[in-house]
Amino acid sequence: MEPYAAGWFSIVPPIVAIVLALATKEVLSSLVLGILTGTLIYTIGTDGNVLMGTLEGAFTTMGNKVDFNILIFCSLLGALVYVVAMSGGTKAYGSWAVTKIKGRKGTLLATSGLGILIFIDDYFNCLSVGTVMRPLCDNYRISRAKLAYIIDSLAAPVCIIAPVSSWAAAVGSSLKGNGVFESDMAAFVASIPWNFYALLSILMILFIVLTGYDFGPMKRAEERALAGDVGDVAAHAHAEPPHANPRGTLWDMIVPVLALIVFAVLSLMYSGGYWGDDAAYHTFQAAIGNSSAASALVWAAFGAVAVAFFLYVPRGLVPFADFMQGLVEGMKLMLPANIILVLAWTLSGVCRDLLQTPLFVQGLVESSGGDLSLFLPAATFLIAAFLSFSTGTAWGTFGILIPIIVPVVQGIDPQLTIVVLSATLAGSVFGDHCSPISDTTILSSAGAGCNHIEHVSTQIPYALLVAFCSTAGYVVAGFTHGNLVASFGTALGLMVVLATGLHFMKTKDKKAAAAA
Repeated sequence: MEPYAAGWFSIVPPIVAIVLALATKEVLSSLVLGILTGTLIYTIGTDGNVLMGTLEGAFTTMGNKVDFNILIFCSLLGALVYVVAMSGGTKAYGSWAVTKIKGRKGTLLATSGLGILIFIDDYFNCLSVGTVMRPLCDNYRISRAKLAYIIDSLAAPVCIIAPVSSWAAAVGSSLKGNGVFESDMAAFVASIPWNFYALLSILMILFIVLTGYDFGPMKRAEERALAGDVGDVAAHAHAEPPHANPRGTLWDMIVPVLALIVFAVLSLMYSGGYWGDDAAYHTFQAAIGNSSAASALVWAAFGAVAVAFFLYVPRGLVPFADFMQGLVEGMKLMLPANIILVLAWTLSGVCRDLLQTPLFVQGLVESSGGDLSLFLPAATFLIAAFLSFSTGTAWGTFGILIPIIVPVVQGIDPQLTIVVLSATLAGSVFGDHCSPISDTTILSSAGAGCNHIEHVSTQIPYALLVAFCSTAGYVVAGFTHGNLVASFGTALGLMVVLATGLHFMKTKDKKAAAAA
């Protein structure tokens, strides 16, 4: 299907999907209507058959955009979670963790630490952290919404500042052939201190965990959790098999999870050519940078399921027939998340491939760059955030913007090249973090067992606060021509002032309530 430059109409489909999702609290129908809106615009613009052209455009795009590797990985991970629970490993882990990790703060710190440690890939991070920490969070009455927020805030933001990650490889592929940077990896590393949104998101998590402060919808979710309603438990009650083997031990959970991590690293190395013929990829860093994350994660998940099979079946923890049935049941649990992923990818494809959203964004950047030279870092951050939020893809956003924005900033102020590159990455992560149609947002809610729309609505106020402070930092960067100390100091100082003010207001409200 030939692309059609729809101009402003290219952003109508994601707006329709997002507004409907937030209004109706139902994401599947909202995504479908967003997709059909986009293909209808395309059909009218190309003088096609309104009925059949709209349907053909939707399903053709869906067939082209689906990444079956990710769907298989999610399904296998769901299967692994289910059979681990059947073995009794999950229950044994919960009993052990309660004796070692005390209280809500300790649980939240452990969740945050695990989220930071799993920096190889955001998909792996989202589902693995949720799987491991959800039982413990439920035990201490931490809301599923809070768990989903921590997972989401430590997935993409951590991966985008980790040189050894699938995200670093994606950024490197966008930088190749630009003629500006001598080394793609060197440019990526240089951008890390300027990625204000990622750094401040991590600090925001630490502030919330250490102070116990919440506001907005998240505060109400936490109050319900303390009263005994941690979240979407009923909808996910079937995630636990009816009869977990009482003979299961802590190792019956630890071994498959460790196998998943080890296999993920080895698979990424293998797919990146670490053991291949090309000597250029015979180092760990180079191989990870050249790896195919989606296929590597499939291999890792399959290996972990195989380890679980040989760990449980010969010992009689899970009979062979029950194990195979458990795999099927576990895959069923991931069906809602997989459907949302397919629809989100399709909507992104409609905007990018059919309606030419990149051309529209390119026009915005090129028409404003010369006039807004002092505000270029901040403008880049906001444009990247808008595009990422609308399309639900950070990778697609910086893949679109980096080839456009790097030549623009080179012509305006070369000193700001790294700053603007970082602003592009930071804005892409911010939009991806907030968007209801983002794959990492979807997987975070799935991993935490949280209602998807509740996850979106509870985390947006926190993300907006961090984004506001990041924007202020990028404004200072533009006016100081790239002074890192002044720029990051402004962003961090503003966040400290706002966070402290909010915390003070909470303390004041508590004292007033106690006095009353």
